[in-house]
Amino acid sequence: MAMPLMPKATAVWLIDNTTLSFDQIAAFCELHALEVQAIADGEVAPGMHGLDPIANGQLTKDEIARCQSEPSAQLEMAKPNVPLPKVRQKGARYPPISKRQDRPDAISWLVKNHPELSDAQISKLIGTTKPTINAIRERTHWNMTNIKPQNPVALGLCAAPELEKVVALARAKAGIVPEAMDKPDKANSDDPIRIPKPGETLLLKGEAKADRERALEAEEVPVFAVTEENSDDGATPEVLKVAEDVFSTPPTTPKEEDTPAPSPEDNAGS
Repeated sequence: MAMPLMPKATAVWLIDNTTLSFDQIAAFCELHALEVQAIADGEVAPGMHGLDPIANGQLTKDEIARCQSEPSAQLEMAKPNVPLPKVRQKGARYPPISKRQDRPDAISWLVKNHPELSDAQISKLIGTTKPTINAIRERTHWNMTNIKPQNPVALGLCAAPELEKVVALARAKAGIVPEAMDKPDKANSDDPIRIPKPGETLLLKGEAKADRERALEAEEVPVFAVTEENSDDGATPEVLKVAEDVFSTPPTTPKEEDTPAPSPEDNAGS
C-alpha cells in the first residue's frame, strides 16, 4: 500500500477527528503504534497541524466509518480521480532541438546501410519528413557536402531495439533472408572428415600452406616418406640410410694432445 502524503500530519488529524485505534492509524500511516501513541500524548510532533486525508483524496468518509465500526479492519487508500496522461503509441517522433541537426547524418546512414527501409519507416524512426529523405537519397540536399553517415543510435535519435525491430520488419516484408540462413554451416555438415592414407599428402591452401613451408625451411628437418610397404601390415620396415647418416654420431678418438706425456721417473725405471 502506498504511503499517504505527510504521514505524521495525517496521523495527527486522524487522532483528533476519528475514533480509530492506534494500530489502525499506524498501519495506514506506516508508523509504529508507540509513535502514534506518543503523538496523541503530545510527546512527538507537538503543535503540528493535522492534514485532512479526505480533502486530499486519500481517504473517504465511508472508509473511515467502516474501520471505526470494525477495529480489526485496515484503512485502504482511495483511488485517485486525477486523470493520468495518455501514453502516445503512434505518430512521428519529436526529436529535441539540439539533435535536429544530426538527422541528415542518420538518414544518410539508414539509406546507405538499410535500403530496404521505406520512407515512412525512416520518418517514424527518427522524426523527419519524406522530402528530406528523398533529397538525401538523390543527393540533392542543400547541405549534402557536409553530411556524413552516422548511426542514429550513436546520435541518440533512436534506441537500438527500435532500430532492430524496424529493420527486421522491413526485411521480412521484402523477403530478405539473413546470410547465416542461406549458407550451411560447414562445421555442422554431415560430410565425414577425410583422413590421409599412408604416403598421401594433403594440399594446404592459403596461409596454412605458406606457414607450413616457412616452418619447414626454418627447422630444416628431413622429412621421411612412409610407403605402403612400411605400414602396419606386419612387414619389417626398411630403415633408410639417410636416417642413419643423420642421427648416427662417429666415435670420438682421443687426440695426441690429450694423452699424458711419460714422466722422467718412468723413463728411469724402464
